[in-house]
Amino acid sequence: MDAIDDFVDHVLGTGFDDLPPQAIRAAKTFTLDSFGVGLSGGAGPWVDEMIQLSTQWGQGDDARVWGHGLRLPAPAAALCNAYQIHNAEFDCVHEGAVVHSMTVLLGSAMAVAERQHGMGQAISGKDLLLAAILGVDVACHISVGVSTGLKFFRPGTAGAFAAVTAIGKMLKFDADTLRHAYSVAYGQMCGTMQAHTEGSMLLGMQVGFNARNAVVACDMAAAGLQGPRNILEGPFGFLNLFEGDYDRDVLLGSIGKTWRITELSHKPFPSGRATHGIVDGCLRLQKDHGFTADEVESIVATVPPLIHHLVGRPVQDEMSTNYARLCATYVTAHALRHKGIGVDAYDAGNLTQPDSQDLARRIRIDIDDNPDPNALVPVTMNVTLKSGAVHDITVQDVYGAPANPMTHAAHLDKFRNNCAVAPRPIGEAAAQALIDQVEDLENLDDVTRLVDLMMPNPAT
Repeated sequence: MDAIDDFVDHVLGTGFDDLPPQAIRAAKTFTLDSFGVGLSGGAGPWVDEMIQLSTQWGQGDDARVWGHGLRLPAPAAALCNAYQIHNAEFDCVHEGAVVHSMTVLLGSAMAVAERQHGMGQAISGKDLLLAAILGVDVACHISVGVSTGLKFFRPGTAGAFAAVTAIGKMLKFDADTLRHAYSVAYGQMCGTMQAHTEGSMLLGMQVGFNARNAVVACDMAAAGLQGPRNILEGPFGFLNLFEGDYDRDVLLGSIGKTWRITELSHKPFPSGRATHGIVDGCLRLQKDHGFTADEVESIVATVPPLIHHLVGRPVQDEMSTNYARLCATYVTAHALRHKGIGVDAYDAGNLTQPDSQDLARRIRIDIDDNPDPNALVPVTMNVTLKSGAVHDITVQDVYGAPANPMTHAAHLDKFRNNCAVAPRPIGEAAAQALIDQVEDLENLDDVTRLVDLMMPNPAT
């Protein structure tokens, strides 16, 4: 039996009353976080162009683009909204799985929920919470079982399984329909790491593509289309073709015991999560020892191989926004100069700022002997000041991780700030209403009310 059958059983056999309180709490936190990031992501590269192009690829007014209001067919809305959530590299992530599952599934699930509303069928907040928790569970269980490094862009590829799970659960698919929905999604799956390597805007779009594909796959499966059965463990299944070696006991052993949504990490900085350990370590040293960026002579970061692979790229005189967000030396230099990183770190004036560029070139990233190809910790920082003083720190629990979480207040500050910098702000009252609605999500009768609150405020 293919492992996909185990996941089908888990999804169909789990009800809301089976969920532990900590999973529900995490689902609320990261739903709100994703909404805020998606609103601010409306300012990202190619957002307006993508929305406009989407109007040429079919007719329909199923669902709205967050922070914009344009109505599109559900697959197109899923693409646009998932892309907005990811394009600023500000969305939550499961570090062990290396998957942005909430990004893909919320982009998809909310589009389908709006479509269902238009058909007179409301998706409740309780339905959405259960769907999100199970979607994260499936995508992350699959991914933590992998023992080889990234070959494809897992946030999008495994993320598609999360989205299909969420949609299928909300629409009450039976076992055969859900199994075939996974299969059809697998047939459309995409995500090249070349976009990450080059810092191409296609990286975030690959998340959007898989969100769109999940909606299409669920529609096709519901209509009766059938796909192959052994899509995870078959000779050309996901685990063998897209990944590599895997441990079946790890893959399946914790289903129903470990709720992966409780293991998600916040992103306190709008940059690749692989940069966060380096930034966090340097900011901790700066706070503890009181030095300024101008006092730094050099920095050496010793990191696991995956970090070097993902963000160990050299700073360039002229960098695209996408490249810079994944350039640890630039992100760290900017953070030390400004005691943090905001979305404005990637404005043209900041990207070419001579002092940041100079400091970035004095930061070296070395590889340690960590045998885990998916590890993001530990990270060791060595900062040498022009005075000759040397400061060291090893970061095991990066800020934003479950073991070193953002406070609830910091989480809300991030959300409000993202709402405020959106290209079409929703206003403070709507932002607070979103906070209140998500906090009481299990009692919300129709989740389209959340999208109502994400529409631009004409007064702003």
